[in-house]
Amino acid sequence: HGIERSLAEQRFDRSLVQMATGAGKTYTAVTLAYRLLRDGGFRRILFLVDRNNLAEQTMAEFQNYRAPDDGRRFTEIFAVDKLKSAGLLGSSQVVISTIQRVFKALRNEDVTTEDDPTLDDFVPNEPVTVTYNPNLPPETFDLVIVDEAHRSIYGVWRGVLEYFDAHIVGLTATPGKQTFAFFAQNLV
Repeated sequence: HGIERSLAEQRFDRSLVQMATGAGKTYTAVTLAYRLLRDGGFRRILFLVDRNNLAEQTMAEFQNYRAPDDGRRFTEIFAVDKLKSAGLLGSSQVVISTIQRVFKALRNEDVTTEDDPTLDDFVPNEPVTVTYNPNLPPETFDLVIVDEAHRSIYGVWRGVLEYFDAHIVGLTATPGKQTFAFFAQNLV
């Protein structure tokens, strides 16, 4: 409800969710995605993780989620895909990816579906810059969810997050000063 209130008030373009480890941050995000896609007029959501194995766990969370109104699985109602080298599928309503893969896609570079430590663990020496890509325009997503937002996912990668004009929701158990600053102190 705090995230939805923040979205409705439109005072901030970012919201931070702080929950203890194991308290269900991903489940909360999946529930939010379900509600916004079903009732909020949202069309597409990007779910960012900082490691590819977390992408698999997140995909499983979406696959196992049961809608509270009719018991169907999330993936029976909405299309959930991982970002692939071919780009986004037109039918994708939730896209799961590492920020590194999104960066490569914005640069029209190949993105493999396999776990690739040279890609997914890559951290540039300086902040990345992103230019307009007509295949992945800034309005592609209505919401960007950032898992483990306390990590440096937004540090050198900030340009990727700020490329999209979507509201950003960060999930973390342990926010630091920089995390609070990035989310404009909007703890929901």
